Amino acid sequence: MPRTVEQNEALRATTREAVRTAAIRVFARDGFATSNIRDIATEAGLSVGSIYRHYATKHELFEEFLDQAVAGLHAAAARLGGAGRPLDLVREFTTAYLSDLAADDGAAEFFVVVNQGFGTDTPAGTTARLLAPHRSLWQAFAGVVRRGQEQGHFTHGDPETMTVCYFATLSGLTTMRLALHGDLTLPSADQVLRTLT
Repeated sequence: MPRTVEQNEALRATTREAVRTAAIRVFARDGFATSNIRDIATEAGLSVGSIYRHYATKHELFEEFLDQAVAGLHAAAARLGGAGRPLDLVREFTTAYLSDLAADDGAAEFFVVVNQGFGTDTPAGTTARLLAPHRSLWQAFAGVVRRGQEQGHFTHGDPETMTVCYFATLSGLTTMRLALHGDLTLPSADQVLRTLT
């Protein structure tokens, strides 16, 4: 009996997700420039032809990741810039980030791939696409810190410098998660927030 339209769509979605997960792992491990579709197919346990049915090139895959990253950065900036008690907003953001890392479902690899592309501009144009959303996030975060200082929730100091320290902590945790996998005990959100409070 042939598959239904719904079954075909479900199979297609499952395959696309397997390709995306494999691509993130390969890009994080080997870097975008040296990775190829064959590496991604091997990681996913699929044929090269299966990959090409969903993505014409590795650039197309990376563009999808960039779209997701840009949307995520804008959403996080909007949330941090929105209404709410500053400490609660920062705790919510921190908790979500740490939960993504703890899930070990490719979030750490995704963060590394996006940062590699941003730092090396590989593929070309990546830095330009990510610069404005990154700035928006950092400005929103510094604004939350400033508001939190005014309300007595955050320690005194330059909000921009505190923002750099906070994101350096998250970046370090991401790198350690990739290196140590399950051997890393992630801190709680409150432990991370001690750099601000």
